[in-house]
Amino acid sequence: MSRRTISAARRTQILEAAVDVIGARGLADTRISDIAERTGTSAGLIVYYFGSKDRLLAEALTFSEERFYTATAEELKDIPTAPAQLRRLIELSCAANGDGRRGIDEWLLWIDMWSRALRDPDVAGDRAALDRRWRETIADIVRRGVAAGEFRDVDADEFALRLASLVDGLAIQVVLADPDVTAERMLAVCLGMAESELGAGAVAAEG
Repeated sequence: MSRRTISAARRTQILEAAVDVIGARGLADTRISDIAERTGTSAGLIVYYFGSKDRLLAEALTFSEERFYTATAEELKDIPTAPAQLRRLIELSCAANGDGRRGIDEWLLWIDMWSRALRDPDVAGDRAALDRRWRETIADIVRRGVAAGEFRDVDADEFALRLASLVDGLAIQVVLADPDVTAERMLAVCLGMAESELGAGAVAAEG
């Protein structure tokens, strides 16, 4: 039997459990048996399907990111302007809860991945692909806004790099429960940066 024979439903069940357990405990304190218990399977089968905890982390984060992008794309398609889309994307990225947003559990997965990417070339490759997709999502919205005259004429890729880096850095402070960096302040800082670079009112709330 190959690892590829795992059913889509079973894979989703395992990855959902992995997101929850790794997010709550961190990868170092997560046992494969904890995830197996939640999914009603054996630790041996999970190792057989995914190979290692590092591979399970990468696939869990990819799964969580895909869920984020699917939910986000569904929401953004009904928002008519680039400024309103960018504001909503920032709001979803700065949320402290889940429900299709980048909540605390997912940021904890990211912190584990950043750490392991320093030592594992495979994890590093996964990290680079996920970060590239995130920056491209931001840049695509900015390019549409520039073309429509809704934003200043900026380099969309450079702006995306700065905003993504700001979100990542502030998210670490939120995860660490820094008293000076709440999720609300993170949101305000990110919106302020976008306003400063893209023009006054560039990400003002609709209405």
